[in-house]
Amino acid sequence: MNRDIVESFADMVKEKGIDKDVLAGILEEIFGLLIKKKYGEEAKFEVVVNMDRGDIEMFLEREIVDEVTDPNAQISIDEVNRKGNDDELEVGEDFVEEITIASLGRRLVTLAKQSLNQKIREMEKDLIYNEYKELEGEIVVGDIYQIRKNDILINHNKNELLLPRNEQIPFERYKKGETIRALVKEVKKTNSGPVIIISRSDNTFLRRLFEIEIPEIYDGIIEIKAIAREPGERAKVAVESQDTRIDAVGACVGMKGVRIHAIVRELNNENIDVINYTEDPELFIQRSLAPAKLKKIELNEEEMKATVSADSDQVSLIVGRNGVNIRLAMKLTGYEIEILREEKPFEEYEEDIELIDLKEELGEDVYTLLINNRYDTALEVLIAGPEKLKEIEEFDEDKVNEIIELIKSQYEEE
Repeated sequence: MNRDIVESFADMVKEKGIDKDVLAGILEEIFGLLIKKKYGEEAKFEVVVNMDRGDIEMFLEREIVDEVTDPNAQISIDEVNRKGNDDELEVGEDFVEEITIASLGRRLVTLAKQSLNQKIREMEKDLIYNEYKELEGEIVVGDIYQIRKNDILINHNKNELLLPRNEQIPFERYKKGETIRALVKEVKKTNSGPVIIISRSDNTFLRRLFEIEIPEIYDGIIEIKAIAREPGERAKVAVESQDTRIDAVGACVGMKGVRIHAIVRELNNENIDVINYTEDPELFIQRSLAPAKLKKIELNEEEMKATVSADSDQVSLIVGRNGVNIRLAMKLTGYEIEILREEKPFEEYEEDIELIDLKEELGEDVYTLLINNRYDTALEVLIAGPEKLKEIEEFDEDKVNEIIELIKSQYEEE
């Protein structure tokens, strides 16, 4: 029985990577507790576990007496002699005898097995916790094995990882059996075992992807200084080269965009802007708002606020779709950005728009009135201004303002 127990745990050492000295310590502790249960808390004993030999030895020490009053701590001289007293021990000396697992009784042996199994389960939980705690902030690759309403379960090396909804890329579709890459974001201890939370929306996931796809970043030649991201929509990454011979943005984008495209594909086609970092806040804000053209930037460094002046036709570029461009620029630079719209002189518009192209937006009646009054293009209408347009009998002030705003909006969308 001794050998069977030790051999079964020796196999566990190999399979699960449990330290054999630790396991031997657990066996000694548990069998020590069993001896105390049988012989009392004051019992003198020793448990020796030899994992290499596959053996457990237990020794109980009792005092030799003429008449036994405490059988757990004493043994009579007559019993000692019956057991074979080769050392010719006498009353008052200690007698050490080996006890077997079977002698502990069926109930205690069953308790030992339960205790050992519980200890092993705890050790397995600790091993998993420690393994993934060391992987926090790193990317792992696993298989999707269950898709639930609010989270997805991933199988990684036979361990369960959790991808919650708030750590997923919005609108990304997942299929059972698919291979997935994600960042180990957090490892928590719970009563039922460790919970390993992974993420595809965390900024660090994007950082690690850059390190994988761009050797210069992994080697430290190019440094990622800041990341701002709205997962699944758009991201801005500020990079800086430690070697003046290497263009940081060019290295990240790669030949024909091959490096950045690999990251974009991994992130469900999330748009990624890579910009050169600078410690000049004004220039950094300007770069972060590209491709918009700015006229002036006024900084309040104490309050971390920036006021940006730009022509009205650049405002939509600054803001971006649903405001994503300016939000990311604020996250990236740390500045709260306010926009001052400056009306661009109509004469400076590089292109004109034929009114026939705006017929649908203006409406049949307004279009016909403008054409009949010799306004053939959008610029002609804007340059004429409200006063001239109000000379058309059918137009009141509200209608004139509506026409001008509609035409202006066409230039802002370009």
